Amino acid sequence: MAIRIKSHWHDEDSDRSPKEIGGALAFIAWKIALDKAITLHGKNFVYANDRQRLGVIAEYLAFEVQIVDRTIHGMLDNAARVDLITALVMRLAEHFEDNALELLGPGEHANQFISLFNERSGDYAEFNFTEEGPSYPFFRHLGFEIQQIMGAEQENRWVIDQVMDVDGPEVYKQLARAVRNLLD
Repeated sequence: MAIRIKSHWHDEDSDRSPKEIGGALAFIAWKIALDKAITLHGKNFVYANDRQRLGVIAEYLAFEVQIVDRTIHGMLDNAARVDLITALVMRLAEHFEDNALELLGPGEHANQFISLFNERSGDYAEFNFTEEGPSYPFFRHLGFEIQQIMGAEQENRWVIDQVMDVDGPEVYKQLARAVRNLLD
């Protein structure tokens, strides 16, 4: 399913802080991750419960932060890059917390997301990212992590292929375009 992503500023002449850009990217990243979780369900992959669905969304979000970080590398100085990524992760943690509270009840949901992000940052650091985008192992890792969440039962056996070959590359294209548009 194609989603509409607005990635241009209303007042294009104003300078935006890294924190503002990070906040805008968090909204876009959440929208993309939610769309991909819905897409998996639409492709007849099965979620056992809301915790699983939120786990898949969290994996997409951690992947998306890696894409943003790798995409902006060289576009911003290191201090601005750190500020943007920090704002992005913190805002995503707030989105995740709000949704998890509604679906799962009280808990340390934001901290769990931040822990997942920190763990995945180490994982993804091992994979190449070029001007053409993430390497095949980069996408494979996303697919593997989502398959671990969803299980390898018959109905979810091929989720790794869907994520690696279709959804992951779409996420990259949508998010990379949004990053370029917001930074221009």
